[in-house]
Amino acid sequence: MGDFTLDDVAARSCVPAKNAMVQALSEIAQAKGIHYFLISFTDLFGVQRSKLVPAQSIDTMAVNGAGFAGFAAWLDMTPADPDILAIPDPNSLFQLPWQPDVAWMPADLYGVDGQPIAQTPRLVLKRLLAQAEAEGYQVCTGVECEYFLLNEDGSDISDSRDRQSKPCYDQQALMRRYDLIREICDGMLTLGWGPYQNDHEDANGQFEMNWTFDEALITADRQAFFQFMVKSIAEKHGWQATFKPKPFPHLTGNGCHVHLSVWDRNRTTNLFLDPEGELGLSPLAYQFIGGVLHSGEALCAFANPTVNSYRRINAPVTASGATWSPNSLSYSGNNRTHTIRIPEAGRFELRLADGSANPYLLPAALIAAGLDGMAKKRDPGARHDNNTYTDPLPPDAAKMLPKSLLDALVHLENNVVLPQSMGKEFTTSYLKLKHQALQEYMSHMAPGKAID
Repeated sequence: MGDFTLDDVAARSCVPAKNAMVQALSEIAQAKGIHYFLISFTDLFGVQRSKLVPAQSIDTMAVNGAGFAGFAAWLDMTPADPDILAIPDPNSLFQLPWQPDVAWMPADLYGVDGQPIAQTPRLVLKRLLAQAEAEGYQVCTGVECEYFLLNEDGSDISDSRDRQSKPCYDQQALMRRYDLIREICDGMLTLGWGPYQNDHEDANGQFEMNWTFDEALITADRQAFFQFMVKSIAEKHGWQATFKPKPFPHLTGNGCHVHLSVWDRNRTTNLFLDPEGELGLSPLAYQFIGGVLHSGEALCAFANPTVNSYRRINAPVTASGATWSPNSLSYSGNNRTHTIRIPEAGRFELRLADGSANPYLLPAALIAAGLDGMAKKRDPGARHDNNTYTDPLPPDAAKMLPKSLLDALVHLENNVVLPQSMGKEFTTSYLKLKHQALQEYMSHMAPGKAID
């Protein structure tokens, strides 16, 4: 729920990606005291899969890749398929702040024949960024990752004194978790992310930490690592951290709000910024928003990809008095009750996504919808400034969000924009696995009991 407010957005630009490292990773390891490397990829369900490689072998692995059996992850493969190779990206090397003798590198998946694996979420995002670049655009994003701190067995929040009905920004509860929050924030400072605020969120036991925005792939890698870091440091302190959309029915759920702007190819001019435009946005920005609203129901298959996701959106009032999650496909100014908020000039915030969203597929789907909107000059319609929690929009003013994961998957199946841009082979695999997971969920659900 953070504000994501920094310096004047007009004066900022994305930081260009680093040039490919020419120094051998083994030499970097020796200089930095790294003994092992985690070569990690994120599968279709957002699960991080890794191999731990000693520094003595990392140069070979960096070139040839680490071998995995694709069927062992959520990638829509069979035991009969050949191995897949995870090729790490040395430009995204994260030395673990809490265990500096280990470094983490995100990887892209290729077959033994050298062909990219279409179901690789990171490659799907890179494909969309390449499409944007071909049209002269660079896409920048920032994320707000909310999470709960739970006790060791995960049955309740970690702080028994955190019981206010409106605990948001509670100073005492925030400082009772100072040691953990400081360790995470210090880690982001060490990594150079530019963290600028930490707060207790709207639910008991819930926190959020904000860092500066960047090019969309850099932000996605950082989000994936952030989730790993938060969970690891929480375990170190004897607790559990969860990004689950709705861990407790009476409390506000975990959002993953995305802030987005589009820049020119050189990342020097924010193409969404127009000081003379309504709320400081350019016509191009409104076309992008139009594309997001046009494909919004299908976008939910990636922004809200679990059964539990639909207990967060369209939810009843929580103990704090508001869910802080949307219920209609609409946009507004600085109004947090709509799917899209325009908090200041030059960017917008998507408030739809939750903590189960894949760090790579969420921005990929968002960019796919936005590029379609800009290409077809889609009109987002009128801005709405109502409080959708107390004064909902009529059906003819805005489409309602899907009521379930099945509903969202059907919308994705019927959508043309997202499968075409994200890849039909990828979309087919994603839908297949999601339908299988949904069927498994339904077959194991006991009467009167909710199983997540």
